[in-house]
Amino acid sequence: MKFILLQSKFKEGLNIIERICPTRSLTLPILSNVFIKAEKNFINLVSTDLEIGVKWWSLAKIEKEGKIVIPTKLLSSFIGFLPENKIDAELKNKTLFIKSGNHQTQIKGFDPEEFPIVPEIKEGKSVLLNIHSFCQGLTQVVDIPVVSTARPEIAGVYFCFQGDLLKIVATDSFRLAEKKINLNKKVDRDILFILPQRTVREIINIFSEKKGEFQLVFSPNQVLFELEAVKHQGPKIQLLSRLIEGEYPDYEEILPQKRETEVILDRNEFLKQLKIASLFSGRINEVKLTITKDKVEVFSQNPETGEYKSSLKANITGKEVKTSFNYKFLIDGILKIRSSKLIFELNGEEGPGLLKPLSDQSYIYVVMPIKAS
Repeated sequence: MKFILLQSKFKEGLNIIERICPTRSLTLPILSNVFIKAEKNFINLVSTDLEIGVKWWSLAKIEKEGKIVIPTKLLSSFIGFLPENKIDAELKNKTLFIKSGNHQTQIKGFDPEEFPIVPEIKEGKSVLLNIHSFCQGLTQVVDIPVVSTARPEIAGVYFCFQGDLLKIVATDSFRLAEKKINLNKKVDRDILFILPQRTVREIINIFSEKKGEFQLVFSPNQVLFELEAVKHQGPKIQLLSRLIEGEYPDYEEILPQKRETEVILDRNEFLKQLKIASLFSGRINEVKLTITKDKVEVFSQNPETGEYKSSLKANITGKEVKTSFNYKFLIDGILKIRSSKLIFELNGEEGPGLLKPLSDQSYIYVVMPIKAS
């Protein structure tokens, strides 16, 4: 194997691949390496942790085809230190010789046949997604799932494709977020699956700065996200992930179907008041809200440090109510809302609260109150 590749391109590919590659794997040490293949006019980098697999391609000058497995961290660190110049790489007896300007090294590799095969989805239903809107939607739900051995399905993010609409949902039993995204083309049948939370995070990290569309391909137990190179310029990227087995809870049954009180608030002011109240909250992170005709009173108390009370004006319709919430859950929800004004719907002292942007009906965040003991 012998190839020439720009340092910036090599670094870009290794940065993507390195995200998936385990730094240490006691059961399968080969996973701490990157699979490198030079074929035709492309360099292909592959990494996997057996749950997620990532493949990256870039145009390169290939003088001799071949493949090798190289320690990822060592290679990535070395390439990162090199100046932005062309890199000459040549494989001799399972050792990769790298030269760039006055820098040169040799890194011992491993038999590429020992590297696990990252499966391919050869047949399956596919849909094109706008990268920006899809990744933005993921950021609004990705932080909610929690690891649960009893209910593994809620440890992931739920995707529901119906007609020309995609619903992305996450819950941890105490709160729930739903983001709706319009599709450019209808799907001919409903497609439902649950992605691991880590996969969703890596989709955001790898693709969010890209432009245009990428393709999502489904199979019964895995999905593939693929970004094609445009006119052979720029890298091609594939991310393959397993799915979480099980049936997602019927979350729509717990969505509030009515509201007793509607509060329209300034987002930043409400967020500021909650952050201040958090300084005086007790061990259960409780903040008490009193909704009157024209204002919201915020109160928190800690027997060891003191208490805090404030109020902010709001546009309120419906019943007056007193209720309590975990301030962390409220703050998390507000941070995902990007409009200057938000709607806070309440359903009595013990009913769920619902946060949503004033001018955007595509996102809702439901949070359960702290019930009075």
